Amino acid sequence: MAETKICGVTTPEALDAAIVGGARYVGFVVYPKSPRHLSRDKLAALAERARGRVETVVVTVDADDELLTGVAAYAQPDWIQLHGRESPGQVSQARQFARLGIIKAIGIARSEDLAPVAGFEPVADMLLFDAKPPAGGLPGGNALAFDWAILAGRRFGRPWLLSGGLNPENVAEAITASRAALVDVSSGVEAAPGLKDPGKIARFLAASRSA
Repeated sequence: MAETKICGVTTPEALDAAIVGGARYVGFVVYPKSPRHLSRDKLAALAERARGRVETVVVTVDADDELLTGVAAYAQPDWIQLHGRESPGQVSQARQFARLGIIKAIGIARSEDLAPVAGFEPVADMLLFDAKPPAGGLPGGNALAFDWAILAGRRFGRPWLLSGGLNPENVAEAITASRAALVDVSSGVEAAPGLKDPGKIARFLAASRSA
């Protein structure tokens, strides 16, 4: 059994499906290049709807302090996820803008890509292992997977989430292969880029619990 984060939520229907299905976290993307990007007003409305019902995560990419200050003011996120090329120093600096902590995403294609983890463990509250994006591609939400067995048997100084290419059909296998206690999904529960399918969300959450 693994706990779950439904990321890239853009509608009240998707948010409610995640909450009713038992997700621990929901993620809202603030990155204009993403099809899941939320305007300030939409983010504020969804964050308000979620508050007190589920832990909220705002996902940013190489955000500056001005953007993070705004996010903190109108979304009041429990967590901020840094999904770009942020340094350990930038991760530490961003901590002030989140209520509970910082999730730092690290792109993985092979075991050597875990080398940066040691630098982030002292400053991030959680780690997220995602498939390394293709050259010129978006930093996440690409429906790409990596070899989950890379993570099996490894111990990290922080809790971690498995992400990248997960869907209702393969999440149980991914949990078994990686020994992940937390999983993250975005494109794998969508009807179209940026539009979550409540039925797929329900199936993903059920599959995660049964693994």
